[in-house]
Amino acid sequence: MKDENGKRKASDEPSSPVASKRVKHDNSAEPEKQLAKIPAIPFPEKHCVQPAVIEERNGEIEFRVVNNDNDRESLIILTGLKCIFQKQLPKMPKDYIARLVYDRTHLSIAIVKKPLEVVGGITYRPFKGRQFAEIVFCAISSDQQVKGYGAHLMSHLKDYVKATSDVMHFLTYADNYAIGYFKKQGFTKEITLDKAAWMGYIKDYEGGTIMQCTMLPRIRYLEMGRMLLKQKESVQAKIRAFSKSHLVHQPPKQWAKTGAASPIDPLSIEAIRASGWSPVMDELARQPRHGPNYNQLLHLLNDLQNHPSSWPFLVPVNKDEVLDYYDVIKEPMDLSTMETKLEADQYNTPEDFIRDAKLIFDNCRKYNNETTPYAKSANKMEKYMWQQVRAIPEWSHLENP
Repeated sequence: MKDENGKRKASDEPSSPVASKRVKHDNSAEPEKQLAKIPAIPFPEKHCVQPAVIEERNGEIEFRVVNNDNDRESLIILTGLKCIFQKQLPKMPKDYIARLVYDRTHLSIAIVKKPLEVVGGITYRPFKGRQFAEIVFCAISSDQQVKGYGAHLMSHLKDYVKATSDVMHFLTYADNYAIGYFKKQGFTKEITLDKAAWMGYIKDYEGGTIMQCTMLPRIRYLEMGRMLLKQKESVQAKIRAFSKSHLVHQPPKQWAKTGAASPIDPLSIEAIRASGWSPVMDELARQPRHGPNYNQLLHLLNDLQNHPSSWPFLVPVNKDEVLDYYDVIKEPMDLSTMETKLEADQYNTPEDFIRDAKLIFDNCRKYNNETTPYAKSANKMEKYMWQQVRAIPEWSHLENP
């Protein structure tokens, strides 16, 4: 089904212009032989539908794309979005939010309940000819954040933008609370888009982390969850054809007797032996993924990356832009390299982490004059780092030399 505007809902099956060409009819006589019937793979939809999808199918919510076109309903929806953004983003100036939401160069996609009650949305600005759009604001009402609205909203946005423009990339500045959400929606901190395409065009927010999402041309994002579950079920069906790992075995009979339970050697069970399991594998699986200092170091690193003065230290110095840098600095370091080392568990102690952080600031002061913005940023960052370190009781033995 399509609505009056010709837009297909998430619940509709996508039409295909070549659907009639997929089946060829052959009237010739077929040999009478029995072919092995391949069981159909069940569609796992019942177990994956989020409340947001169900509500849209039932007509309880709808997704509307609006801008400031002086239409009465558009202005009502934009005002609802403005109020949500102002409430959910308290650090943003209210007049700044209002100015961008009503700006005619910006578009918004809103989740609307009847009658015109806005419960969330995204305001974005497409840059025609540059193939990217900036997500300016994104928020859901606090009492509506457990229904999958955020993920479903982003899927609607991706499909709409792909269908109506040349945009294939999104850029946004995310604060610490939003980074997790954007990662789940396919965003990454690694910016692969050419700087010449976006530098100076998008709004820069202090304390925010710039993130990028590149869309895939052949993916319909509203169907992505169902597609992935279908693929998973297909893989599991292939595995079941060669393995018995899907079989569930009943517990030993002696365990059914009250008070008669006793430990059993796992290797005495035939199916466990056949799986190749060993006690060593169990011990490895129980080991923590990261070292004991990982979480605290990750928190400190995120604080450093999101500091307003971190911009010179986020990525390695470009040797093509600063020709003699690596002639002067023999042991370069930056925050993205520190992040890679942290994920690889190369910081055994907080001292190792702080040593690399100090190396960043020392390198900066060595290469740049103390009056430059770079050296001043290094001083601010180092002072901030020691403030954060002193706030951790377990690191009280660490001192600023």
